[in-house]
Amino acid sequence: MKRLATLFTQSYQEIRHAKTITACAMFGALSVVLGYFTLELGPYLKLGFSSIPNRLVDYLFGPVTGSLYGGMLDVLKYIAKPTGPFFPGFTFDAMLAGVLFGSIMYQRPITLKRVLAAKLAVILVCNVFFNTLWMSMLYGKAFMVLFPVRLFKNLIMWPVDSLLFFSVGQMLERGGILRAIKGESVKSL
Repeated sequence: MKRLATLFTQSYQEIRHAKTITACAMFGALSVVLGYFTLELGPYLKLGFSSIPNRLVDYLFGPVTGSLYGGMLDVLKYIAKPTGPFFPGFTFDAMLAGVLFGSIMYQRPITLKRVLAAKLAVILVCNVFFNTLWMSMLYGKAFMVLFPVRLFKNLIMWPVDSLLFFSVGQMLERGGILRAIKGESVKSL
């Protein structure tokens, strides 16, 4: 429990630095652009890549920064490209995803096992449970009608999204880009 409190305190300190705000703005812009390439497979299923920059923020700056970033970005994305009605539950989900992923990944090495665990936590809590609940409330569909389809889609995408994040994270780590964004010294190649 002490480690979790320290993690949140350190993540809170991250948001106070100009380099963090700048990096979040850069990742936010990238996420918005990638959001335009989302495939909508009906009103209840979407496939996209805009979560990669979001998870990089969670990894780099922790659960507090990731949560604030996720909430603000959700609102900005809605303003930039509204899809359906605005619903604060989805903003809550974006913030909760930042807390979950950031709590598991912050200040730890990017390993496939850790990425799989973090993605599974976000998928089960945010995507499958809460998003399905919000969609049920918004569209008047029964929760148990939406649940199996969303569970199936998310479980199929879990290893795909995890491997994609792991690959991108490893590539950025090896290239020293993540250390440069954090402001740490980068070894010469």
